[in-house]
Amino acid sequence: MDFLTFKSFISTSALIVFYYIGAFILPIGTWFLSAWLIKKYKFIDDAQKIGRDAIWGLLNKKQQTKLVTLFIIFFLFLELFWRMMFEFLIAYMQIRDALLQSQAF
Repeated sequence: MDFLTFKSFISTSALIVFYYIGAFILPIGTWFLSAWLIKKYKFIDDAQKIGRDAIWGLLNKKQQTKLVTLFIIFFLFLELFWRMMFEFLIAYMQIRDALLQSQAF
């Protein structure tokens, strides 16, 4: 009953599971979903090809390398932010548990 009234939290173990889902499964799932959408819908495939050719055609090799590097760095910073957000939430739950235990004494 405490679980249903939110007096007891499942926080730490659930947060760790959601962290791994978000860190690994979501990027891979998004990649496969976008590939599936591109294959399934011709207008998405056409728009993706036109956009890629227009942008990629305007850039020289050095700029293309910088663009790919920028996206890799952006992805890594998002992964780092995701990790820090879950560390903060886990620390918050541990502080809450410690405060509840200190009140019991």
